[in-house]
Amino acid sequence: MVIVLLLLAAVGILAWGYSQAKPLGASGILAWLQTVVLMGPWLLFFGLTAVGVYLNLAGILLLVVSSAGLYVYLGRRLRELNKETLAAGRTASGGKDQGATTTAFSESEAERSPEPNKTDVSEVESVQSDQDALTLNQADQAASTSESDDKQPPIPAKDLAVIEGIFGIDTFFRTETVPYQEGAIFNGNLRGKPDETARVLSEKLAEKLGDRYLSFLLSNPEGRPVVVVLPQENGPKPTTVGQKVLAVGLGLATLGTCLETAGILQGFDFFQSPERWSQTLPVGLGIATVLGVHELGHIGVAKRLNVKLSPPFFLPAWQLGSFGSLVRFESILPNRSVLFDVAFAGPAAGGILSFALLFLGMVLSHPGSLFQLPAEYFQGSVLVGTLARTVLGDALQNDLVDVHPLMIVGWIGLIITAINVMPAGQLDGGRMVQAIYGRKTLVRATAVTLVLLALVGLFNPIALYWAVLIVFLQRQPERPCTDDLTEPDDARAGLVLLALFLMLLVLLPLTPSLAARLGVGG
Repeated sequence: MVIVLLLLAAVGILAWGYSQAKPLGASGILAWLQTVVLMGPWLLFFGLTAVGVYLNLAGILLLVVSSAGLYVYLGRRLRELNKETLAAGRTASGGKDQGATTTAFSESEAERSPEPNKTDVSEVESVQSDQDALTLNQADQAASTSESDDKQPPIPAKDLAVIEGIFGIDTFFRTETVPYQEGAIFNGNLRGKPDETARVLSEKLAEKLGDRYLSFLLSNPEGRPVVVVLPQENGPKPTTVGQKVLAVGLGLATLGTCLETAGILQGFDFFQSPERWSQTLPVGLGIATVLGVHELGHIGVAKRLNVKLSPPFFLPAWQLGSFGSLVRFESILPNRSVLFDVAFAGPAAGGILSFALLFLGMVLSHPGSLFQLPAEYFQGSVLVGTLARTVLGDALQNDLVDVHPLMIVGWIGLIITAINVMPAGQLDGGRMVQAIYGRKTLVRATAVTLVLLALVGLFNPIALYWAVLIVFLQRQPERPCTDDLTEPDDARAGLVLLALFLMLLVLLPLTPSLAARLGVGG
């Protein structure tokens, strides 16, 4: 019944989206179709499940890959259509501006610029540290500051004049300067391509004032571009010695909880029986290896893209060994594609290794294997349950199933990877969603994720614990990039679709009826 209600709600959302997209013409319909493609795999899978039709693992993967490919195709068509529309608009406006004087041009631009009291700095607030972010009322007050105020602008007048000189008619035409905390917001009109404009502005700023200031090309809620300049001190801070010591301590604690998890799986408490450490070592080190490969994925891509990362701050957990780690960016990212690549690399590396270990462990499982799991355990994951039914076959009809240790390591690794792919805050999944869909979408996704975790937490304390960690440690979106306007390509958007779908397959349990039809459990 719950699945049916969710399906009806999803169809209602799609119908409402179509009514909103239709007035926008072809571009609106294409964007709506992308939404349909995003929701399609979930709707089809759970819809068929609700009526008693089961898709095997091969069918599920085919559905996801096909959906991702269609999403990429629609995205390319939408980009081509937008480029054609933009080119036509520039051609039309170019003929009008060609004979205009500089004064007339400035007046025309000023008329189209947003009013000072409508300036939005929600994007800017994340550039500041979370502790020093302004409230909305303070931001509105800063945005409405007029030239007649006696208050000295945050940036020295001499530097401000130099900064205003970096703008041009072919990049970003400045129409207004609004003081903001230690920096300034520059309203105006974007004249060049976002990525090229952001690069040129950053280079000119560095050429004239060295590394004293940072520039950001952002978008306000009305879709209007703004440039924000802040002192270098407002950028990411390097990891302190004390924080590095904490990272080492958390790493050692996580190694201990990995061994404890291995002991619990074998029926004893490692901390109460440390002399049995040799029995916990294979599984404990296996979990630690998955964690390490996950972090190496982040580090490898970050190094290739010249992005500085903090050491990983691992989060020990009794039930899984670890919930993963917290990693901060110690440099400003140039664009959202870099944000996606670094965020995606960790789950990709850890997830691929975990799936390989899971599959290999199932193949190596035989009567007399080290671990024995109740058959009902395999009902805890759609992905693991369906794969186990394919590989282990009728063994799942027994009360206890003998499994190889590698299968346990792979399963735990997939769970750790999946919870880090959740679309919330500064989790890997949250960073990927922010990179593809923007900060507003991430804020909404974070709220939905936390509500769902709280509901699941009524039955599973692990979910509630994870929700609390997100709220206190990682609920905020990532800082904006230097060029926060240019969207990543559609291939990356397709990868987000695939990652979120696989995350659900790992974390969602089999329903009792589906488990019975599959023959998973007694």
